[in-house]
Amino acid sequence: MYHNFNTYNQQFYKLSFLIKNMAGLNGVKIKLMPDSPNANLKEIEEEAKKIVKSLGGFNKEYSIEPIAFGLKAVIAFFQFPEDDDAEKVEEAFKKIKNVQSIQLIDMRKIA
Repeated sequence: MYHNFNTYNQQFYKLSFLIKNMAGLNGVKIKLMPDSPNANLKEIEEEAKKIVKSLGGFNKEYSIEPIAFGLKAVIAFFQFPEDDDAEKVEEAFKKIKNVQSIQLIDMRKIA
């Protein structure tokens, strides 16, 4: 049976490079609040994933969290190199269509 390990190899080598160069990883959790209950949360999630990947982070987990009165938020959890500024991800998230606001929930060193 043939398996395509290309994606796993790329992530492994990227993580190996970070570890070898003594750069740690931060785990970052951010809440993205849509501007209305009718906003397409899957589009917001996909755009957030693209942003994290393009800025050198690693997407880990995304979930939808009910807030109140039918409003739901996207919770993004990703890893980001310690020596990079996570604020550039926050600024990019603010520019996503149909996102009213973002809130940093948690950020801590994980590796």
